[in-house]
Amino acid sequence: MQLLDSSERYGAISRLLHWAVAVLILWQFLGMGLKLIFGRNDFVGFFVGTHQPVGFVIFWLVVIRALWALASRKRRPDHGTGLVAKAAAAGHGLLYALMIAIPTLALLRAWGGTRGFAPFGIEIFAPREVEIAWATSLAGLLHGELGWVLAVLILGHIAMVGVHESLWRDGTLRKMAGRR
Repeated sequence: MQLLDSSERYGAISRLLHWAVAVLILWQFLGMGLKLIFGRNDFVGFFVGTHQPVGFVIFWLVVIRALWALASRKRRPDHGTGLVAKAAAAGHGLLYALMIAIPTLALLRAWGGTRGFAPFGIEIFAPREVEIAWATSLAGLLHGELGWVLAVLILGHIAMVGVHESLWRDGTLRKMAGRR
């Protein structure tokens, strides 16, 4: 098993971080989509009840993933050259930026809110007596909306994998799926 990235494919660490974040983000969208469709009920409440702790895990996995990508940047498969390569790099940069910004906004809202924040029973922010309005309103305004922007970018990311596989046949999926 190849742990580290190489110019031919991503290593097991990069793949584990990629797919773990992908599954957790899918879980988040599933829960919020169910909430939009069915409103709040016991079934949907289960998914919504996991949103904050799962988001907290996503935040830390993305931080680790970004640091790992920076540390591995000279070993990783490159995007090539030209306009398509620049678009791919920009798209990946935007995905990373949103995956950091969205949970950061949620943390800002929790910090400024009156409920506190204790994922998995570990207190990160104690409840406040008085809300910090600028923090909660800014995060409330942007967190969900940027989440849906992220969803559109992820769909574009998946579509581009389809283009790579069906049209260009360059083995892009194989590099991240781990198959030789």
